[in-house]
Amino acid sequence: MELLSIGEVAARSGLAASALRFYEDQGLITATRTPGGARRYPRSVLRRLAVVRAGRNVGLSLPEIRAALETLPGERPPTTTDWARLSSEWRDRLDEQIAALVQLRDGLSSCIGCGCLSLDRCALSNPGDVAGSEGAGARWLRPVLRRAPG
Repeated sequence: MELLSIGEVAARSGLAASALRFYEDQGLITATRTPGGARRYPRSVLRRLAVVRAGRNVGLSLPEIRAALETLPGERPPTTTDWARLSSEWRDRLDEQIAALVQLRDGLSSCIGCGCLSLDRCALSNPGDVAGSEGAGARWLRPVLRRAPG
């Protein structure tokens, strides 16, 4: 099996070497070590990194991506069928994200359109800052859009 150095994987994936080390620490990818301690990655890591990047780009958390990657076979490179199964498991999560973004997009113009830009004084959307009594953060965003990045 051909193994790639961390520099080769960084160049091919477009990710910094520090990101590769972080993803390894997070259990998203694995590497073997040379006798001198240098990391060596199987070529199949490039596919896993593409999935990590795609997942992050659509708002999935690292734990969600890790859970999905854990369903892939460890003893062989994933097949097209493996990848199709993984992506179908993300469908509901992505549909939820899309619906939340559409709601956000459609709601932005009505609120910002009034011109006040002050939700603590807004008589239309948040009279008396009632949302503030419900806790910190953007209380009226769907939960999927209020998650902390991770």
